[in-house]
Amino acid sequence: MGYPKRALNWIDNKEVKPASRKFFAKINPATGKEMAQVARGDKRDVEKAVKSAERAYEGWSQTLVIKRAEILREAVLKIRERKEELAEIVALESGKSKKDALGEVGAAVECGFFFAGEGRRYSGEVLTSAVSNRHVELIRQSIGIGALITPFNNPAAGVAWKLFPALLCGNTVVLKSHEYTPYVAIWYAKIFKEVGLPTGVLSVVQGLGREVGAPLVEDPRVAFVSFTGSVKTGQLIIKATASRLAKVSIEAGGKNPFVVCDDADLEKAAAIAVQAAFVDAGQRCAAASRIIVFDKVYEKFKKLFLGKVAKLKVGTSDNDDFGAIISEKRLQEILKSVRGALKRKAALFSGGNRLIDDAHRAGYFMEPTVLERVSPKDEISCKELFGPVVILYRIKNFEEAVRLANDSDFKLTGAIHTQSIHRAQEFIRRYNAGVVRVNGPTHGSEPHMPFGGVGLSGNGWREPGTKALDFYSEWKQVSIDHDPSTV
Repeated sequence: MGYPKRALNWIDNKEVKPASRKFFAKINPATGKEMAQVARGDKRDVEKAVKSAERAYEGWSQTLVIKRAEILREAVLKIRERKEELAEIVALESGKSKKDALGEVGAAVECGFFFAGEGRRYSGEVLTSAVSNRHVELIRQSIGIGALITPFNNPAAGVAWKLFPALLCGNTVVLKSHEYTPYVAIWYAKIFKEVGLPTGVLSVVQGLGREVGAPLVEDPRVAFVSFTGSVKTGQLIIKATASRLAKVSIEAGGKNPFVVCDDADLEKAAAIAVQAAFVDAGQRCAAASRIIVFDKVYEKFKKLFLGKVAKLKVGTSDNDDFGAIISEKRLQEILKSVRGALKRKAALFSGGNRLIDDAHRAGYFMEPTVLERVSPKDEISCKELFGPVVILYRIKNFEEAVRLANDSDFKLTGAIHTQSIHRAQEFIRRYNAGVVRVNGPTHGSEPHMPFGGVGLSGNGWREPGTKALDFYSEWKQVSIDHDPSTV
């Protein structure tokens, strides 16, 4: 398909211009140059998309779940066949390497295969009853029209996590693309059209959050909203949908701790910490941004860690370790946070600056940045930066490590590196988060693994995996009383 000169809306199985006839520029993060013009949607586009979803809902929800799964499978087969094409789009929109984009597309494909397989396992439950001659069971039913609001950092996987289970469960959806990654969702929509997805089951609206996202989640016909993004936007969505008690899933980021104990394999821990901290330039909700190290091994670990950080390569080639920040605005916000921490007496061990050499100056690239001597209560310790910035903390013992790990309003993931089974089990038990890892990175959930957090990281729902089906469908209790005299 290639990258278009314009990224339009997708309504009634075709690309359509925005009602406003207005557009905004999509900038390539790696070059700072305009890639395309993006439709600037508004409530009129939302109205068209929701009406299309409304018309399609009855037919799609009544389609046998195995048939729905077969359509998903055909779509996934085409995505796999054309993975290079999708990866090129992801790399251009996100400012990352083709290698990393292919990895993301591979995860999206596996997610799709998983949910296509769930069509053959779309089972309920049989319950016991205290009443004679009564059969009781739980069955799944679709919800209705849903709004899917996807993130920019992993756009192919972000769409897959939401779209595949939503469609499998018989819902029709309006997908709001992130303005920084507008074309990935249209690419998916074209693939689904090719494999026979009925008109109106999937629509895509482009635009800014306040102009198209807000009227979408406020629409009373939208029965559920799945959102991945910032805490502030997640809170606004919950408020906007509260009066009608819409079903809402929020995944809103993390400030994830990476604990290094005094019995850890320090070489391995340092290598994994660098990977976890700077994956996708730190633009990963599960990235490790707080590295908590026992005093006994602090200096040795720091030396190993900084040595590996110094070898990181920034750029979009397949030999580079991470790419660009998604936009000039986001880059300036991250740099401002680092400058603020330094004014408050933080120590800078690495980075802290924008890359301005010939290879990087046109794009939005930042050095891998490592800070020390930062209070756990400092602003930069508490808010999610979503950038290549990590803070080292020196602590005395395991008890202090657990306290500091839990000292955050974000509770998404966390990791501990130790050779002690007891320490590992205690951390699993006492660290309060949605995901805990032992001797591994803070990121890296596989496509079939339920992912999500608590606190400001999320409101309890999980995507993807089988637990996602509980969000995208509703349980119906069925009770049948039968009369033995009629046998």
